[in-house]
Amino acid sequence: MTASRVLVTGATGFVGEAVVFRMLLDKVYAPVAAVRGETRLSGLCDVVPFDLSESVALPELAQIDAVIHCAARVHVMNESAADPLTKFRQMNVQGTARLARKAAESGVRRFVFISSIKVNGEATLPGMAFRADDQPAPADPYGVSKCEAEEVLREIGRETGMEIVIIRPPLVYGPGVKANFLSMMSWLCTGLPLPLGALKNQRSLVAIANLVDLIVTCIAHPAAANQTFLVSDGDDLSTTQLLRRMAVALGKPAFLLPVPQVVLRSAARVVGKSEVAHKLCGSLQVDIEKTRELLQWSPPVNVDKALKVTAAHYLNR
Repeated sequence: MTASRVLVTGATGFVGEAVVFRMLLDKVYAPVAAVRGETRLSGLCDVVPFDLSESVALPELAQIDAVIHCAARVHVMNESAADPLTKFRQMNVQGTARLARKAAESGVRRFVFISSIKVNGEATLPGMAFRADDQPAPADPYGVSKCEAEEVLREIGRETGMEIVIIRPPLVYGPGVKANFLSMMSWLCTGLPLPLGALKNQRSLVAIANLVDLIVTCIAHPAAANQTFLVSDGDDLSTTQLLRRMAVALGKPAFLLPVPQVVLRSAARVVGKSEVAHKLCGSLQVDIEKTRELLQWSPPVNVDKALKVTAAHYLNR
């Protein structure tokens, strides 16, 4: 029996590449990696050129059963574009719509869109975790573009009958993670003290293995059709707890000074790092009960195991 062919866009990215490797390992689906530029996936599976802009022709989709759309113009801390929202819309909304319309015209059965928890908002209050069916409240250009892309996809789904599945992950970590999570590991390895020992916030994270497991589940699960899901490890942590557990995974001591949150926020404002302080001190929790119940899905990897795998990759890189 021939395996169903699944196109994965953004297959050189952190999430997209992990999805392709998972499918190659499982051998249930035949991945087609849609990439921009060179990729180490060449020779392992079919590879086709793909770009969210209109400068590159879309790949042939006639023999594709499902699309997993990971490619995006991603959120950046130091935005350089004069009009960020227009840039995000060009790639994340118009580019996504262009791909989805061709997918529907080509007879693709299901379109799985990797969105962002930023569609829900930037922060949660205690006991008020985001839910999949909450009213969207994006607060930055990236979140707005993802929200608008979701709306366009739902409309295309209604018009064509192509099944749309939307997944909104929070911060994703795992082997090869970059940005703030990488910086956190680097700092812990220096052994220098951090003023983050008294934080009681709660943040939901998702290990790459757990996110990929949900994505693969959503390729064919009948209950996933035309649904929106949130995903996490199911074990929310304060910044202080995360640092301590990451230090254990790294085999390093965690020197965390109990500096009050109000002092941290004030100092961050003075040096122009309020957004960093918000991420370190604020809460962002997601409720994955809908995902658990509708799909009978649970995160297969617990936090400490995921942190240990992430730390091992970092130490051996």
